Amino acid sequence: MKAVFLDRDGTINIDGKGYISKTEDFELYPYAAAAIKLLNQAGFLVFVATNQSGVARGYYTLEQLDKLHQKMAAELAKIGAHIEEVFISPYHIEGHVEPYNITHEDRKPQIGMFKQALKKYDFEIKRSFMVGDRASDIGFGKKAHLTSILLLSGLGCKEFAQHKEWDSQPDFVVEDLLTAAKLIIELDDEN
Repeated sequence: MKAVFLDRDGTINIDGKGYISKTEDFELYPYAAAAIKLLNQAGFLVFVATNQSGVARGYYTLEQLDKLHQKMAAELAKIGAHIEEVFISPYHIEGHVEPYNITHEDRKPQIGMFKQALKKYDFEIKRSFMVGDRASDIGFGKKAHLTSILLLSGLGCKEFAQHKEWDSQPDFVVEDLLTAAKLIIELDDEN
């Protein structure tokens, strides 16, 4: 088996409304479902690995977050796309909501969420990918030995411009999730 880890905000859904707590503010990119369906059809397990410090900061609850992810699943299901599991990191040291106001290995770029997935699912690391729009996503991918793809959607352009000399360079830089999905399938076909 092979897997693709996706960041959420700026990768699957539009990121520009700050901390999203209401389902009506959660909007998929128009190409996101098609991209995920391509990955599903190519035999990839698709996971979401998302930092959600808004929980630690008190902007929303785990229950509100779950409702957002239910909406995401319902939107994807409309065209037959699905995510195997959503892994979240509700932690941030600057938060004030206990027990989430700590440093934790689940927060990207650390790889706690990757370890959870690897323990639960059987997939080959060398055939797997991390896709996201932040330096922390690329760091996560590198630490987990995944092929990393930086998207220029979301905060990707800004991140790329600010981090020209990153500790961890992305393996690829592409426009958006649909372009990344096509690239992943192409790279997988070459192996």
